[in-house]
Amino acid sequence: MTLRFSVLASGSTGNAMYVETENQRLLVDAGLSGKKLEELFQKINRNPKELDGILVTHEHSDHIKGVGIFARKHHLPIYANTKTWNAMEGHLGVITNEQKFHFEVGEVKSFADLEVESFGVSHDAAEPMFYVFHHQGRKLTLATDMGYVSERIKGTICGSNMFVFESNHDINMLQMGRYPWSIKRRILSDVGHVSNEDAAMALSDVITDATSRIYLAHLSLDNNMKDLARLTVEQVLKEQDHAVNDQFDLYDTDPVEPTALTVV
Repeated sequence: MTLRFSVLASGSTGNAMYVETENQRLLVDAGLSGKKLEELFQKINRNPKELDGILVTHEHSDHIKGVGIFARKHHLPIYANTKTWNAMEGHLGVITNEQKFHFEVGEVKSFADLEVESFGVSHDAAEPMFYVFHHQGRKLTLATDMGYVSERIKGTICGSNMFVFESNHDINMLQMGRYPWSIKRRILSDVGHVSNEDAAMALSDVITDATSRIYLAHLSLDNNMKDLARLTVEQVLKEQDHAVNDQFDLYDTDPVEPTALTVV
């Protein structure tokens, strides 16, 4: 019995991740159209009809665009905290009471043989939170949409076997780019997004001998590039005496192509 996952899509245009064990199949966020989500599931050879539920991180459209339509089509329960429900409910269309479930910040929920731990993050949403997945001693962390990585978050995610971790922007590209200053200020703020350098510094505090893979996620289309993110994170981690490409490897995620279904 193993824990597997695929980052179906990651970036400012839409986010979704699939997690499975032998007895449970969950979708985390659905920030793309229903049609696109169906295509992504096909690419990893999985049937969304077999899903057991959708976990929502926060109400921004790049995380919930397809939640309502996917939940209705496949008769899925939706899990989110109270403030997120209040913020997103009007954007999902008709959701029956039987499909609405509450999963609060700091809670641990059991989904058959999979334990899911939620943790709050600093981001400009109602009450954003992400997840650590636990199964038979294996630990997978999903952590994006963070203005900064607090010590509390580090304590929660430390020692994960695999991380899907935000590496949103290169600071120079953002500062020199075409965004208006108000948006730049928001991204750089404590409720914005983590830069490549900040991602690497945070990761350096939570990587252990148990860590084997890090997936760099939620890259900005305008203010980052895969190669730049990977090289920056790799350089900082090596400066912090971490054995990149030896003890663990760095992987890309993509806004339109899923990562291979991987055993944690």
